[in-house]
Amino acid sequence: MTDKSFSTTRRTVLGLTGAGALTALAGCLGGVTALQADGNGNGNQSARTYRVTVANLTSSQPFTPPVVVAHQPSVELFSVGDPANDAIKELAENGNLAPLGELAESLNEVRGAAIAETPLVPTELPGSDMFPSWTTLELETDASGAYLSFVSMLIGTNDGFTGLDTVPLPDQVNESRSYFAASFDAGTETNTEMYADMVPPAQGLYGIDSGTEGTGTSNPDLAEDGVITPHGGIVGDGDLDVEVYGWDDPVALVQVERMA
Repeated sequence: MTDKSFSTTRRTVLGLTGAGALTALAGCLGGVTALQADGNGNGNQSARTYRVTVANLTSSQPFTPPVVVAHQPSVELFSVGDPANDAIKELAENGNLAPLGELAESLNEVRGAAIAETPLVPTELPGSDMFPSWTTLELETDASGAYLSFVSMLIGTNDGFTGLDTVPLPDQVNESRSYFAASFDAGTETNTEMYADMVPPAQGLYGIDSGTEGTGTSNPDLAEDGVITPHGGIVGDGDLDVEVYGWDDPVALVQVERMA
């Protein structure tokens, strides 16, 4: 099973999950979270604030810090059956959040965004000593940004992620909505299920030292020219034991409430 003697630190895990890109992402999203004026130049009159809680429902799959985005209906971060864009590829393979921030910044249709400060780790894993299994974010938008998308990497996979694509935000003050999110395979990297091909925190959060460091960059030799599909789960072909790393859908619960 797991060897809890392997030591890791909060700084190490955050740095290697691409959360070293958190600063860059925050910079990219800085201009997004500032509400833009409506047609009459009264941006604040249509301002809306939402409380978004994201919970990891698995017993074995840590998430990278979740990102939530408020946007107009024309925005599509990902779609099952379509190839993953570069932002989803980098998130799903490497836990790299920076391209997602750049994408959000480039789209006027994105009206607000928020990112968690830490990974979400199931209480059954050693990494839960440092990180929570759920988090609450404050998301600011305007009336035109009436839809929510959410994404987060499944850290113990090659290119797995979870997310919601363009679901309605609550319209009335104090109204709340709950959504369950499934797991997806980005279709961009072969599922070797080998530690050497996964982000380094995959070992630390499980309390394992395999003797290999893992990688936070894409390997062209493992590139897979596929499309986004529902994830088939862990099959046990490599280093990963199905009983330890497997999961059932849904993997995440997202609750959204419009605040006064």
